[in-house]
Amino acid sequence: MATTHLTEDLAGPPPDLRFKRRIRFRSAMVELWRSRELVRTLAEREIRVRYKQTSLGISWAILTPLALMLVFSLFLQRVAKFDTNGTPYALFSFLGLIPWTFFSTSLSVGGQSLIVNNSLLNKVYCPREVFPLSSVTVAAFDSTISVLVLGILFAITRFAPAATSVWVPLLLLMQVAFTLGVTLVVSAALVYLRDLRQALPVLLQLGLFATPVAYGMQVIPAKLRSVYVTINPLGAVIDGYRRTVLLGMAPNWSLVAPAAATTALVFVVGYILFKRMETGFADVA
Repeated sequence: MATTHLTEDLAGPPPDLRFKRRIRFRSAMVELWRSRELVRTLAEREIRVRYKQTSLGISWAILTPLALMLVFSLFLQRVAKFDTNGTPYALFSFLGLIPWTFFSTSLSVGGQSLIVNNSLLNKVYCPREVFPLSSVTVAAFDSTISVLVLGILFAITRFAPAATSVWVPLLLLMQVAFTLGVTLVVSAALVYLRDLRQALPVLLQLGLFATPVAYGMQVIPAKLRSVYVTINPLGAVIDGYRRTVLLGMAPNWSLVAPAAATTALVFVVGYILFKRMETGFADVA
């Protein structure tokens, strides 16, 4: 008899008594929409805290990509001589830095959003995804400022955006969806794996050079490009921005298609994983 009870304890509760987290996408979206004011409030608070006591204020939003652009222009371009198809390298690199900065800021800030807002997790009921979503909103605010600087660069270099820039909204949708999906996964994982908090900055630094930000897709062998953008959709997004805005060409659909498939998968799976793990956030964070 004792052996039977021990076996049952090791096997866990019966299947009919186990808790199953059911995710209803429509009701989750309705609940998230009702919490949109909380997302805005959290984003405003984060922006105020970040820039309130700094001398340069929101200028810091453009200093990071601008500094990287100068480093790329003064050192990497002179050594490697990357092919920009006749476009000014300052525009070429800055156009790649804007989506990358949006991605890296979303991950570095949004990844820790649940841990930083631990007190709110235990006191306020709301969809837990509002915290990483507010951080992505802050990154979008910074990117908007960087786009204004891009306009100044166009004026300085006397280079005009091409009419094919009409494809930018599609690429932007891919960029935001992929970033949000990865941020949801990372923010949930950081609650349970605190070592990832230390590894994240290193991974982002490696990602900067593994993504065609300072260089173009020409550096990657042609036969590997489809595989590459499947793993890293940001490569297809950045290449698409350059083709449509600078070169007057349509996006390379052979690269955009697999990148879009990965983006959709990351967004859906990322959201499902986040919702399945959110029941333990308040206890662990």
